[in-house]
Amino acid sequence: MRVLLSTYGSRGDVEPLVALAVQVQALGADVRMCAPPDEEFTELLAREGVPLVPFDEPWRSWERPPTAEERPQRVADFIAAQYDTVAEAAAGSDVILATAMSQFVGPSVAEQLGIAYRYVLFCPDVLDGLDGQDFDDLFGEPINSHRASIGLPPVGDVGGFLFTSRPLLAADSALAPWRGPERFDVVQTGAWILPDERPLPAESLTFLDAGEPPVYLGFGSMRTVGADSVRAAVEAIRAQDRRVLVGRGWAGLAPVDDQDDCLVIGEVNQQELFGRVAAVVHHGGAGTTTTAARAGAPQVVVPQGGDQTYWAHRVAELGIGAAHDGPTPTVRSLSAALRTVLTPETRARATAVAGDVGTDGARAAAELLIAATTTAENELSEPFGKGWMPCG
Repeated sequence: MRVLLSTYGSRGDVEPLVALAVQVQALGADVRMCAPPDEEFTELLAREGVPLVPFDEPWRSWERPPTAEERPQRVADFIAAQYDTVAEAAAGSDVILATAMSQFVGPSVAEQLGIAYRYVLFCPDVLDGLDGQDFDDLFGEPINSHRASIGLPPVGDVGGFLFTSRPLLAADSALAPWRGPERFDVVQTGAWILPDERPLPAESLTFLDAGEPPVYLGFGSMRTVGADSVRAAVEAIRAQDRRVLVGRGWAGLAPVDDQDDCLVIGEVNQQELFGRVAAVVHHGGAGTTTTAARAGAPQVVVPQGGDQTYWAHRVAELGIGAAHDGPTPTVRSLSAALRTVLTPETRARATAVAGDVGTDGARAAAELLIAATTTAENELSEPFGKGWMPCG
């Protein structure tokens, strides 16, 4: 059996598919993965032994998110940047599983080749449209223009086309339970977690061992975080008598001064690091939220956009942290959040919830993927596919 995985996005869109690929390989299937050629992704797939079929354009080449007016053209650009690569890589495959911006090309490639198509989402709050518009209005024109160019008929239900009627939800049910919409029979597998056994760098270990647990501050792949926000956050953390570990991230965050209570670090094993910090202040990506929750680390989520507002609300609702109001922290606003988070009660709640977070979602998804593809051949020729168990 041959499986093609395809994703075009940031680390949070790439690493879970690597976790799935490892599990699919362990079950004896052949797997390849289309992904951006950014250096950290290339290194990640090589480290895990997952064959990479790279796209031409790195994810970092897209300098900023599109405005609402620019969105149709951006979708057309995403399609142009991916379609030929995915179509060539999919030849001889039995199933394509896509996520992130590969949702715009995966189903058309599968339809052209007459093979199964699956979609995975990492947050349950993305199936109702965007900015008050439905998916037909948002994406119908660029998708159907491309389909016409390759000899395929237009699609009327763009949401069903992109997500299928039975998408996978790779999110932990304790953190992000599925609650609708009812027209999707979602299969919630649990989060797809790639175990990380890398030791922490010596400099990080020295800093951690030099005093009380610090607060980690990082915004992952968010590139719009400014120096003023970082300075405000560092000052707020210091006001709680805490040291600071700053994750450089894609914004290239830098030290705000030369004081020895603050250390800037690069990409590290967050699974290990978050078990040694007092709290995690972050943007609210699905992966970072889940990693902090698994580690029992209290969180302050400062959402920058997209599904990050959902994760901020869930962290607050679960009592494992606080949701910051808006993307730009001030010393005052973040200090208030930290006072809530840096309490024994929040730590105890975070520790309790950590015990409920599963770790075998990628294995469960790999078993479902292979079973459905090998036992439901008569259904898998349909572009949206069937054969998945509904959530709940």
